[in-house]
Amino acid sequence: MLPTVEGGRMRGTSAGYGSGVDSQDTSQTSGGGESLLTVIVALTANGLLAIAKSAAAILTGSAAMVAEAAHSWADTGNEFFLILAERRGGRPRDEAHPRGYGQATYIWSLVAAFGLFSAGAMVSIWHGVTDLLHPSHEESSTFIANYVVLALALALEGTSFLQATRQVRGAAKRLRLHPLRYVDRTSNPTVRAVFLEDLAALIGIALAAAGIGLHQLTGEAAYDAIGSILIGLLLAVVAVFLMRRNMEYLMGEALDPGLRQQVLGRMLAHPQIDRITYLHVEYVGPQRLFVVAAVDLVGDDVESHLALRLRTVEADIETDDLIEDAILTLAPPDEPALTG
Repeated sequence: MLPTVEGGRMRGTSAGYGSGVDSQDTSQTSGGGESLLTVIVALTANGLLAIAKSAAAILTGSAAMVAEAAHSWADTGNEFFLILAERRGGRPRDEAHPRGYGQATYIWSLVAAFGLFSAGAMVSIWHGVTDLLHPSHEESSTFIANYVVLALALALEGTSFLQATRQVRGAAKRLRLHPLRYVDRTSNPTVRAVFLEDLAALIGIALAAAGIGLHQLTGEAAYDAIGSILIGLLLAVVAVFLMRRNMEYLMGEALDPGLRQQVLGRMLAHPQIDRITYLHVEYVGPQRLFVVAAVDLVGDDVESHLALRLRTVEADIETDDLIEDAILTLAPPDEPALTG
C-alpha cells in the first residue's frame, strides 16, 4: 500500500498493483539479476555457436549454414548491447537525470534489434539470393558436419530458450497472461529480445536442417539457398517487431489501463490525499513510471504548509518500487475528481 511508510519504505510493494503488466514483475527491472542471467546464458550459447557454425559453413559451403552463422554472430553482438542496456538503464537517478536512466535500456535494445536486422537478416537473404541465382557446381560431401553443428545448436539454443521461457512464464503466470501476450506487453525489452531471438534461433535451425536435408536428398542446392532466405526473412520479422516496440516505448507507450487505474487507486488510498483531479502516468524505463497528478490534500493548511506536505507525499509515492519520479500539484477546486 502507498499509505504508510515504515523505515523509509512503504508498507507493501508494487505487487499490490495486481492486474497491470509489470506491476508484479519488479524482479525484472533494468539491471535485475534474472534478466541479466538470461542475457548471459544467451550470450554464451550464441558465441559458441557462431564459431561452430562459421567453421561448418566454410567446410561445407552451405548457404543455410552461412545464414545460421550470420544469425549467431548477430545474436552474439546483440547480447553485448543488451547487457549494456541492462547496466546503463539500471543506474539510479541523479540530478542530471531525475527520472533515472531507464530510457537507455530502450535505446540500446533498439540498437541491438537493428544489428539483428542488418547483420543477421540482410546477410542471410543476400547470401541465399546470390546462391540461388548463381549456384555452385561443387557438391558437398560433408553434410554430416552441418548436422553435427545443428544438433549442437539445438542443445545450446534450447538451453538458452528454456532460461528465457522460465522467466517469461513465471512473470506471465503472476499476471495471469499468456506467455506470448506477456512478451508483447512487458516494458522489459531485454526479456522480450532474448525470448524472441531464441525462439527464432530454434525455428532457424529447423529451416536450415530442412534446406540442407533436401539438398542432400535431391542434389539441388537451391533448397539450401531457399533455407538461407527463409532464415533471413524470419530474422527480419523479429528484428522489425523488436525495433517497433522499443520505438513505441521511447515515444511514450500508453500505460495499461488496468495499471493506470491501480496507480490511481493506490494514490487515493494515501492518508494525505483527499481527491485527485488529474493523473498522467508514463513509462520512463522497464517497470519504471513517472507520475504527474493534481491533488487535494486533507485539511485546510496555509499555502506554505501545503507546499511542504506535497513534497512529503511525493517522497512517499516515490518509495514505491514502480514509481521513479512523482510530481504533485494542487487541484483546482472546480475540477471533477477521478475515481479509483
